[in-house]
Amino acid sequence: MLLAKRMNDLKPSDIREVGKLIAKNPGTISFAGGLPDPALFPSEEIAKITNKILTDNSGVALQYGFTLGRTSLREKVAELMAREGVKVTADNIMITTGSQQGLTLTTMVFLNPGDVVITENPSYLGALAAFDPYEIKYVGVNGDKDGMFMYELEEKIKNTPNVKMIYVIPNFQNPTGRTWSLEKRKQLIDIANKYDLIIMEDNAYGEVRFEGERVPSIKSVDTEGRVIHLGSFSKVLSPGLRVAWVCVDEKLLPKFELVKYGCDLQSAELAQMQVEEFLENYDLDEHLAKINKVYKARRDLMIGVINEEFPKEAKYYYPEGGMFVWVELPPHMNTRELLKKAVERKVAFVPGGSFYPQNDCESSLRLNFSTMEDDKIISGMKILAEIIKESL
Repeated sequence: MLLAKRMNDLKPSDIREVGKLIAKNPGTISFAGGLPDPALFPSEEIAKITNKILTDNSGVALQYGFTLGRTSLREKVAELMAREGVKVTADNIMITTGSQQGLTLTTMVFLNPGDVVITENPSYLGALAAFDPYEIKYVGVNGDKDGMFMYELEEKIKNTPNVKMIYVIPNFQNPTGRTWSLEKRKQLIDIANKYDLIIMEDNAYGEVRFEGERVPSIKSVDTEGRVIHLGSFSKVLSPGLRVAWVCVDEKLLPKFELVKYGCDLQSAELAQMQVEEFLENYDLDEHLAKINKVYKARRDLMIGVINEEFPKEAKYYYPEGGMFVWVELPPHMNTRELLKKAVERKVAFVPGGSFYPQNDCESSLRLNFSTMEDDKIISGMKILAEIIKESL
């Protein structure tokens, strides 16, 4: 049996590998995942909604639907996009099966084998996994708390053949937690216009904000229809529903419809109706306030232990939202080796190396604060601090 050549280059996710280590060590305090807290899911509301849908409209909910998604839900998503400063209609929106599918569909629409995607350095591991089967090459661009270094971005565009797309997570980035300034968002648009590049804006965490002012999305300053904006209900309602969307120029929507039809025909009709009913009958902002209050407290706990217990050599970004704290250790340290010691003491995290497109940095780590109770955050982070000090 001959496998496709692309299978030779595909590797398991580090997050999945860490999960296997945790499974072998019951009772591990895990900062490794990127999951929302299930205790904060609107379970009672979803139960009532589901019962109503299946009682009143099961013939629609359990049937095939349109590839683009339910028109009424697309209209509601267009209203949500206005919160990002984007004026669109349902004709700019397609519902996807998670924003992960949005990554794949965008790749299918725009990228050929050998094309280059420029990413932040580091970048979202799941995006790299979505690109890999399509034999894409990467170039990472460094940055600071406000986003990519624009001078480095332009230099790499000039010196790299076949650059086609720039992939960014401008709000509470996974893994660093940083948020792009409006100035850099505008500069990114100018550069993309200048070199005729597509921008993929992944906004999975935009509503998970604890403080500060919302920054208008990159799509909101798009002057030539070259920004593909990905949004999701996974972090604010439930990832299990797998309801997300792409927002694109109206002329591009039929292209996305074509490739989605070949992937799964449509996203689940029942899940779309559940989300639509929630938006119609419940207060999304009230639900977000509940989530963000809990996550903010957990972030504060984690940052507090870092400030008090971690060695001064450990540097981190301060996230105003999202689910992650990114820690950078001295260059000589290897966090894959550090993980082995941590798991022995029943603490886990994700080593940072695989978040780099070129796999050229092994001294950082990603910590998730959204799912652990307060006492576990404190005790687990103190153990991690001890391990780091011992390994300096």
